[in-house]
Amino acid sequence: MQPSSRQIAAAKAAVFALALVPFGWLATGALFLPDWLTANPGEFIDRETGRWTLRLLLITLAMTPLRLLTGWSWLLRFRRMLGLFAFFYGVMHLSSYMTFRRVFDVDEIVRDITERPFMTVGFAALLLMIPLAVTSTNAMVRRLGARRWRLLHRLVYVIAPLGVLHYWFMVKRDITQPAIYAAILAALLGWRVAARLRERQRAIRMPRPSRSATGA
Repeated sequence: MQPSSRQIAAAKAAVFALALVPFGWLATGALFLPDWLTANPGEFIDRETGRWTLRLLLITLAMTPLRLLTGWSWLLRFRRMLGLFAFFYGVMHLSSYMTFRRVFDVDEIVRDITERPFMTVGFAALLLMIPLAVTSTNAMVRRLGARRWRLLHRLVYVIAPLGVLHYWFMVKRDITQPAIYAAILAALLGWRVAARLRERQRAIRMPRPSRSATGA
């Protein structure tokens, strides 16, 4: 059953509010209750914003499989908003690193990005998210054209693996969490590859029109 426009608007408002919950929690802890954020609040904010960037990227990638599995086409209406929230938390992740880890020391920040692999990969992922965020409006879809817009937004298939790799490189001992994210990403990307192969097989099996049918 297709929900009404009012129900979809209400669901969007609920998703928007839920996506802001981590930010509200971190902001409240940083401003008023730093004990919430462990003995090292700066590192905690850095790590949490990074994890939420990854989570939202994976949720965004899950929208298409969920739509096809459930038949709920309206799920795609949440995809752009979730992608923008992933970018929002990605910017927060970089900002918290610059603020708490390097205290705006430009030389140290540049050195980290150019010499430390996990920083290089993470910074590249965030840079690639910028054009997706900038072109997220309906006006930009019309300006670029639907085909070029879709091609551009396939960058998410590069960004998400870079994000997982960034997390994997950053963790020094226990790789359990990055491995979980990597497994989820592999499942989502594997599903897409399998779906594309099935489409090609169906196209190959479809009978071509005979010459007599085409008037040749």
